[in-house]
Amino acid sequence: MNYQAINLNESAAQIKELWSPKVVGEIHDFQFKVVKIDGEFMWHEHQGADKVFIVLEGELFIAFRDGQVKVSQGEMIIIPGGPEHKPFAEKECHIMLVEPKEVVDTDSH
Repeated sequence: MNYQAINLNESAAQIKELWSPKVVGEIHDFQFKVVKIDGEFMWHEHQGADKVFIVLEGELFIAFRDGQVKVSQGEMIIIPGGPEHKPFAEKECHIMLVEPKEVVDTDSH
């Protein structure tokens, strides 16, 4: 067995495109993804699948139809499957996502 730590900051540094998650690990039916974001994503929902956002660097904001949450470096939020939401960042932000392998996001314009 090859045991090796995964450096999340190095993984994020290799990402060149915003909003393009890179899988850095898997366990059971879940994937761990690192992504760089800046600006706004579209309104969407996760068809019945919960999703975890862990902020590695910067600040993430998530707008919901009935409010907004700020998630700072070192914090995480669990978004339950169902509610429409729109992630955004005012400056570049690095995030780790934990989600089931077969997540289907649907646009809700």
